[in-house]
Amino acid sequence: MHMLIDRNGHVPDAWVRLSADTADMSVDVPMLMPLAEWRANRDRWLARAPRLGVLLGPADDPAEIASDFGALSLIAVDFPSFTDGRGYSTARLLRERYGWRGELRAVGEVLRDQLFLLARCGFDTFALADGQPMDEAVAAFSDFSETYQSAVDRGPLFARRGATSGEPA
Repeated sequence: MHMLIDRNGHVPDAWVRLSADTADMSVDVPMLMPLAEWRANRDRWLARAPRLGVLLGPADDPAEIASDFGALSLIAVDFPSFTDGRGYSTARLLRERYGWRGELRAVGEVLRDQLFLLARCGFDTFALADGQPMDEAVAAFSDFSETYQSAVDRGPLFARRGATSGEPA
């Protein structure tokens, strides 16, 4: 079973991932479904469940759900392998181009070594791969005290230095 964390530690996970066993579950549970299911049965799900989430695979285009942000409470991005970096780009697109402000979750083969950069790309919560110790994983968010590049979580170092020293940014 995957452990869900954020920057502060363990987070309870109320979301149920849609499968053949869960397709007929009660309407009062938050339901996370693949993009293909959302596309095929969007209206049925909108009438049925109060909290909905979409799971994007590595090849899925986040633009397909941008117009549905008002109906969604969670977007999860799947990392089928720790070497597949397409989810980082998906997160940046969701946050910066399409303006997603809700919960963004990394799922799949999410390892401790990826967490710092996943957070910089805009992920809020992380479903750790099996065998990843929670305490070590949470420590990953403070692995680096400073970053140079601009990212979703903060701007570039030169702009931040100027703003804190009283000089123009």
